[in-house]
Amino acid sequence: MQHENVPEDRKDCAAGIKAKLGLWMFLVYTLVYAGFIAVTVFAPDVMGTDIGNINMAIFYGLFLIVFAIILAFIYNFICARCEKKMNVEDETEGAE
Repeated sequence: MQHENVPEDRKDCAAGIKAKLGLWMFLVYTLVYAGFIAVTVFAPDVMGTDIGNINMAIFYGLFLIVFAIILAFIYNFICARCEKKMNVEDETEGAE
């Protein structure tokens, strides 16, 4: 089995934007999750409310999972675009 050479480490010009975006998305998810906990603690009867064939607790819990996956896809999409744009700009500036 032949191994490829390790690519040289390059500076990630989008690291700051990715970090800020990650923190903002973490904050948004934390607030949505805190809402779940708050409703569970302070109004447990609301979690027992039926929505179709399932109760609110199951619905909210599934929503949290799907919401986390959606946030992950959005994060990946935005970060990939920023990396592509900013790292290409850095390479063109370095070539001049």
